[in-house]
Amino acid sequence: MEIVIHQPHNSLTNVADIGKIRAKMSRLQKLAFGSGDVAINISLMSVSLLLTYFYTDIVGLQPQHIAFLLLIVRVIDAITDPIMGAITDRIISKEGRYRPWIGISAIPFGVSVYLMFTTPAFDYEGKLAWAYGTYILNSLMFTLVTIPYISLIGVITDSPAEKLSANTYRFSLAKTSVLIVTSGLTFLATWLGDGNLAAGFGKAMAIMSALSTAALLFCYAKTSEKVKHTPTSDSEWLQLRLLINNDQWRILATACVLLMTGFLIRSSIAIHYAVYFLDLNSGGLTFALFMSLWAVAGIVATLSSSWLTERYCKIKVFRYSLFLAALTGFVMFFAVGKGEVLLGMSFYFLLCFFSDINTPIFWAAISEVVDYGEKQQGIRVSGLSYGSFSFLQKLGMGLAGFIVGILLDLFGYIAGAQQTPFALTGIALMMSAIPAFLFLAAGLVMNRYIISSRYAEDNLRTI
Repeated sequence: MEIVIHQPHNSLTNVADIGKIRAKMSRLQKLAFGSGDVAINISLMSVSLLLTYFYTDIVGLQPQHIAFLLLIVRVIDAITDPIMGAITDRIISKEGRYRPWIGISAIPFGVSVYLMFTTPAFDYEGKLAWAYGTYILNSLMFTLVTIPYISLIGVITDSPAEKLSANTYRFSLAKTSVLIVTSGLTFLATWLGDGNLAAGFGKAMAIMSALSTAALLFCYAKTSEKVKHTPTSDSEWLQLRLLINNDQWRILATACVLLMTGFLIRSSIAIHYAVYFLDLNSGGLTFALFMSLWAVAGIVATLSSSWLTERYCKIKVFRYSLFLAALTGFVMFFAVGKGEVLLGMSFYFLLCFFSDINTPIFWAAISEVVDYGEKQQGIRVSGLSYGSFSFLQKLGMGLAGFIVGILLDLFGYIAGAQQTPFALTGIALMMSAIPAFLFLAAGLVMNRYIISSRYAEDNLRTI
């Protein structure tokens, strides 16, 4: 049975029998919803964990060229993400507003993941041009998938509890895909390459791209849009103004940029830290274990987040976990010396664990920010809001990539060479203290966020 919420223009949604709408989602529906993030994270983690290393040490691109590439792609996102958000706000088909885009984009998305990690036999300028073309293509496909996907949670249920539960499935599966990428991809590339790591990465990413496509098709096939809002007729400029005037959106948006920049600086430098600072063999078991720690910690953090938010205020959990992550990162920088593998792995696990506890809370909060804006302003701005967070997420990726590229160059990093103490210090800073500072800043920003679980139930339940 399809339940429709009618939204009169410039007025709050009025639903008399709200209890009927808050039906529970089945486990299969939650599993299907979560599978979409498997594909997204294969792409996201491949970019954030491996792409900088792939470009510097395998393709042979200069760090400063990589920095500007990653930043320029984010400028393109500044145009494409709001456009996609506006499209989803205005277009609705018989199958829904968001699901069709996931189905349509599944195959080209997978292809774009594969192409990013291919290395044609070009000269330096040709390789750089190929990197630009394939990364831009992946970014466009990422937009076509992620904006509808992150919007989907707002229409498959309107229950805050079910949204949080569905996001728990989502991030458990997402971290599983991260585990596959982090622990298995470099090993798989080494094995499949048989001495040719560039070819090995291409073959390994062909497998990853097929998995991404299958996950998106499963998400498309087994989810349904049960809660619908009438597409907005308001201009994009009005929506943008309303979005900016939404004080809780501004807070969450700022935290998003800080968090993503911190996450991606840490993840982009992780391979360099393992190989050059901890002296690990990139094809060895210990290296695979180190790279898997983010995923393992993330899975434990997601499960812990569900347990903690059932017992404590979710916003306090959000803030305090970031403060603990910041403390861990600062201590890690001073405590871990070169070659101290066990200590480095222990701190890396804790840093990932504390910083990932907030992830399900953050993504559930986006739909609540949309509801808050409608409650305060009388107009629902959903597509642009979700689209904005996709852009902000990728803005953090771009800033992280730019910072890492510039700092690698400034600290004198040379791919494949023995690094100087100065270069090693830079790698350690990017792994620990710099992300810690950003996590601390995000936690302080969230001190002004007011939409707790109790606030949502008491003030947003008629939305």
